[in-house]
Amino acid sequence: MAHKVIIAGGGTGGHIFPAIAIANALKKIEPGIEILFVGAVGKMEMEKVPQAGYKIEGLEIVGFNRSNIFKNLLLPFKLFKSLRKARSIIREFKPDVAVGVGGFASFPILRAAQKMGIPTLIQEQNSYAGKSNKILAKKAVKVCVGYDGMEQFFPAAKIIQTGNPVRSNITQSDVTKEDALKYFDLVNGKKTVFSVGGSLGAKSINEALLPHLQTFVAKDVQLIWQTGKPFYQTALEAAKPFASHVKVFEFINVMDFAYKAADVVISRAGALAIAELCVAKKPVIFVPYPFAAEDHQTANAMNLVNKKAALMIKDNDVRIQLTNEVFSLLQNNALVEQLEKNITPLGNTHADMTIAKTVLEIIKK
Repeated sequence: MAHKVIIAGGGTGGHIFPAIAIANALKKIEPGIEILFVGAVGKMEMEKVPQAGYKIEGLEIVGFNRSNIFKNLLLPFKLFKSLRKARSIIREFKPDVAVGVGGFASFPILRAAQKMGIPTLIQEQNSYAGKSNKILAKKAVKVCVGYDGMEQFFPAAKIIQTGNPVRSNITQSDVTKEDALKYFDLVNGKKTVFSVGGSLGAKSINEALLPHLQTFVAKDVQLIWQTGKPFYQTALEAAKPFASHVKVFEFINVMDFAYKAADVVISRAGALAIAELCVAKKPVIFVPYPFAAEDHQTANAMNLVNKKAALMIKDNDVRIQLTNEVFSLLQNNALVEQLEKNITPLGNTHADMTIAKTVLEIIKK
């Protein structure tokens, strides 16, 4: 009989794409396996998971709102409702194991699974573990982590350092730089910057770039700019006079092309972005999102900065420092080479398969 796996979590591309990578790896090892995703209603996973060919159920769950305390009044009610729905999904699907990848839907499903005697695996992507995963880890069978030093959050005996899963179109990409530049209608031989603020965009990075588009043209530097939905129209209008050098996108599906085209990347410091940049071996300037839970993006970025594998600018300094730092890095060949050399060994192209094998080992025990 086919094994059954629930994969729960989402909210952003940083949770969804690793989850899909794990699902694809499970299918590769055991083609007949049944996989059900559980996400949060209204979030990105409800669109991206079916596009990847998987079924998904939605929970009415939201995270703790740090900016508006009053919005949290309904949180206990929504959590109770989600736990009840989670139990009903588990009863109906009868999974052999439940995998949590982080994000709103992860907690209710794994909590319900643990109470119903179903083994659970946590995939903790960040270098600073979130509260939910610390609670869930007590009853989880295994915790797959992307960083070293995670014994401070989880029982050492349960930890497997797998690295973070990266989409196969990035790990197995054979696109050339010439093809990548051509795809974005850019010129080969000119320095190119790729700015990516995560799947939803990054307001501070976008606002820091906006007044300096003319400088990109003046310095003959090309910019691939993924803005996210909220800033897209503003950026598109602003970039019109500089269309030869500045290419604006709401969302880029072919990330392997964008990484290959770039000489330098500007990025948030989510775990997925870091895992991808390590595989792509790119010099990067991180601008960590300061409101991430427990400020984990700063911890993620510092993990690379301390290894001299990346540069970092604080979010509140980004408007003043970003473009100067970018143009300075493009001129500094020695620093570019050092960053490339030090980020290369941190790339992990097999994390998805390692996690998938661990999931199947749990089932077979």
